[in-house]
Amino acid sequence: MKTYLTLFFSSEGAGPSQVVERLQMLGFAPTQGNYDFVYSWDDKATVKDAIWFADKIRTTLEGMHVFFKIETQ
Repeated sequence: MKTYLTLFFSSEGAGPSQVVERLQMLGFAPTQGNYDFVYSWDDKATVKDAIWFADKIRTTLEGMHVFFKIETQ
């Protein structure tokens, strides 16, 4: 399972380099293509894990004025 993340920055928020640093601390890797980042799960991850992780992403980006979209497959 993988979680893909797309970001939308605000000119009033944190700089992209600050956002990237925080997301990499969560285990995200920058990627090219339709998404900005990808997180690779182990084989035992569940939908419940993905929901917990979405909450963790929101908390991590709180106050940075960044919108995000996730897709887990």
